[in-house]
Amino acid sequence: MQKEWLVLLNQMLGLGEEENVFLAEESFEDLMSLPVTSEILEEGLDSECCIEVEGKAIAFRLTEPAEFWLVLTDRYSKRKMLEEHFRHQLREGCKKVSATESEFFTALTEYYALSLSGELLCESCNVNGSLLYVEERIGRLEDFLKPLIPKDKSILEICCGNGMATQALLRLGHAPWSMDSDRCDLCQALKGGFLDPKRSFVLDARMLDGIFRPQSFDSVVGFMVGLIDMSNWPAWREIILRSSRLARDLILFTVYTEKEAKLIAKTLGEAGWRGEVIDNRDSKGIYDQWAYLAVKDS
Repeated sequence: MQKEWLVLLNQMLGLGEEENVFLAEESFEDLMSLPVTSEILEEGLDSECCIEVEGKAIAFRLTEPAEFWLVLTDRYSKRKMLEEHFRHQLREGCKKVSATESEFFTALTEYYALSLSGELLCESCNVNGSLLYVEERIGRLEDFLKPLIPKDKSILEICCGNGMATQALLRLGHAPWSMDSDRCDLCQALKGGFLDPKRSFVLDARMLDGIFRPQSFDSVVGFMVGLIDMSNWPAWREIILRSSRLARDLILFTVYTEKEAKLIAKTLGEAGWRGEVIDNRDSKGIYDQWAYLAVKDS
């Protein structure tokens, strides 16, 4: 792994950039189920040196098959196993460092994003050609969003795809957290430099509440969610409801049809949001034709 990578993870552990650092699990989803960590604990670790990120993770210095640091964390899992298994090391043998929740998550996000774009998490890369970015769509969305989303507010963008709509947020001066379940789409955007590796991650949106507490963000947005129909509505309903719980003040979703917008409005209205369906149609009739904008009832 290149030395300039994983700077935040190395910094958090107090290690130099020349040190090789790896997370045991390959994704945020795996950090919830801990398949590799479970195997490691069953087989045991031979390490004489460790670093504890207090309450969050343990890094072990290994020498076989090469010299590197292996990071284990159960922070996002319901299976809390590290403290019990490594109680002796945590009390006596580990160097201790501290990190806030934000610093810890950002370091892991950068690790996974750079590993993804560096093709370290894929057997083969299926991403070919340039990104499809429609400049007219980005500019039109920028104009639409400008009066709606306040400056200097935290934003979570769900289902960001290849980051085309994200560009409108970035041009308006926002710094969103952007996520999608499609590794290839996110990888393509990261490789093109269109998404920030410190703020972009792969996850099924239905699992977001396994990472974030309710109302972790001022705003939650999603652009061109769907296409929603009765066959896939149960999945989209879960995505919409779970992601909306992470917003303190505002949610905004754009869709293709009025029917989709009204379906979202009905569902979120029942969940306590007060909002409106917005007609945003243009002559092209392709992107972001309808929207649902809501603020939380007091």
